[in-house]
Amino acid sequence: MTVSHLTTRFAPSPTGWLHLGHAHSALTAFRTAQDLNGQFLLRMENIDPSRCRPEYEAAIFEDLAWLGLSWESPVRRQSEHAPYYAAGLARLSALGVLYPCFCTRRDIATEISRMGFAPHAGETLPYPGTCRNVPPEDAAQRMADGQPYALRINVARALSITGPLSWLDAQAGPQKAMPARLGDAILARKDVPMSYHLCVTMDDALQGVTHIIRGHDLFEATHLHRLLQALLGYDAPQYRHHPLLCNENGQKLSKRDGAITIRDLRAQGLCPADVRARAGIADR
Repeated sequence: MTVSHLTTRFAPSPTGWLHLGHAHSALTAFRTAQDLNGQFLLRMENIDPSRCRPEYEAAIFEDLAWLGLSWESPVRRQSEHAPYYAAGLARLSALGVLYPCFCTRRDIATEISRMGFAPHAGETLPYPGTCRNVPPEDAAQRMADGQPYALRINVARALSITGPLSWLDAQAGPQKAMPARLGDAILARKDVPMSYHLCVTMDDALQGVTHIIRGHDLFEATHLHRLLQALLGYDAPQYRHHPLLCNENGQKLSKRDGAITIRDLRAQGLCPADVRARAGIADR
């Protein structure tokens, strides 16, 4: 690979206004592409119609342009490509690594409790595998009867196909992929027929993203993404999971916690250079 082929991206979900943490991630990816004569992509991860809003998407374009970023056109919107993701799901199904899960959240919590596990505050324990060994004929009948279900990946079976996997992280160094840490993750459900994990993996491959630069909060997800890449025949990109920006209490900036937004800072009269500096990306 030559540096002229380097491609980075910023892929927000339009579910709220951008804050400084988003700006840090977007600017880091943009600067990397600039420094290495590559290209920078913007993608809208808007697969959840119940949370995504057009006004948030419009604000993302506006805020990023105001910060001085530019990107390739057209911008890919995941909501416009459901057949593409369905085809990927079908490929995984043909490999025999998917199974229907009929468990509710309450069912899963009850089973985890029965097994004697008690998650710490804020911790989510992996799915205990309740439906993994449901006989195929029973599962087919329950689906035919209209019982709600999600499609999960059988990680153990998938790893038996791919063998050991790894990736290189620019911050943390060589990593051994351990997708079992996330359990048998959901790849599709009735209300959202494709998951973040499936869509981001397929889109990065389709768009030729060679360097995935994102926050450390997505580090664990990379274990699963490497498994999906191997199953679908994609090359492994390089990764950089950068440290997160935190508030005065040491908590990561987030939409749900009301982190100050780029729009707020603009309304206060700050210039783009000031906001870039607050995002940890000072001008050179």
